[in-house]
Amino acid sequence: MNALFDQPIERRGTGCAKWSRYDEDVLPMWVADMDFAAPPPVIEALRERLEHPVLGYARPQARLFRAIQDYLADAYGWIVEREAIVFLPGVEPGFNMALKGLLAPGDGVVLENPVYAPLLAAPAHWGLRRQDVDLISAEQGWFSDIPKLEAALDDAAALLLCNPQNPTGKSYTREELERIASLCVQRDVVVIADEIHCDLVLDGRAHTPIASLGPEIASRSVTLMSASKTYNVAGMKAAFAIIPSPVVRERFQASRLGMVDSVNALGLEVALAAYTQCSEWRQKLTAYLAENRDHLATRLAREIPDIVLRPAEASFLAWLDCSALALDGSPQAFFLENARVGLSSGADFGVAYGNYVRLNYGCPRALLDEGIDRMVSSLLRR
Repeated sequence: MNALFDQPIERRGTGCAKWSRYDEDVLPMWVADMDFAAPPPVIEALRERLEHPVLGYARPQARLFRAIQDYLADAYGWIVEREAIVFLPGVEPGFNMALKGLLAPGDGVVLENPVYAPLLAAPAHWGLRRQDVDLISAEQGWFSDIPKLEAALDDAAALLLCNPQNPTGKSYTREELERIASLCVQRDVVVIADEIHCDLVLDGRAHTPIASLGPEIASRSVTLMSASKTYNVAGMKAAFAIIPSPVVRERFQASRLGMVDSVNALGLEVALAAYTQCSEWRQKLTAYLAENRDHLATRLAREIPDIVLRPAEASFLAWLDCSALALDGSPQAFFLENARVGLSSGADFGVAYGNYVRLNYGCPRALLDEGIDRMVSSLLRR
């Protein structure tokens, strides 16, 4: 029994998006929101801040800048100046700001599919040409198709990179990133990197921020990070961009256009606690997630072998290829109707992925088993 993560927490009736989307008999395993309590130091930091009765507009304090700088140096060997850190209410506003501020209508934006739906949608918001390159699926995992990526970058102004990758759970190796960075530098391509899952790499892997590879790639990069996924505090609305170039940073800031406001006062307190007091908790979390991932893979291989799963290298999301099930209609609709399990539709991550579903295993083991049980039973009944 793992007291930190095995304990079920009732979330219905709390305004929780994950648990209010479907009818009460549906087990939600869709959105990237874990069913774990936030770390105790985070909760304590919120209690302490609420002892002060004024909750006005907030600005990040020097100690938070220092905490992020120290964390990036310790975790990734990445030294960044305080001025490079720009606070935001979320990563999604950040990559939209970067596209708006750094590109012109008609410019090309390359993405590797399948990928997080808001990333897919973002280029169209600003009149940009989206250029999709499919990742390669192999028994060993997911890999960049470098020749196709290179060809796409020949006619692009930006690469919209998701690392670790959502939904596949791919963690790009340093060697892959060096190759991609070289391609972008050679072609004068901007790199906008969504690295929100960076602190959830599994099995002792090391995350490498692409902008940490050297000054040439850093000078053309916007890196987006947040404590939200790792510490399960997405509702606190606090994130940050790292933009080493003053010129790029100025253009990025100018793209707020009255739409992107300051960060939640309590979100700043949460970020400080997360980056200074929760290292041990995070290590226990990633160990638990790896166990859940392996448990899911073992059960699927034994009980639903027609589902193909490439085990994730990071985060808490499983990308399930249900093509061999030969279902009538989408697997998302089948499992919702027949298993009462709410999964993310693969089509949300790219039109070619309608036979996939994304399953969130960031939950107590008993809840994960209930979801698998329901899926198995629904297939036995058809």
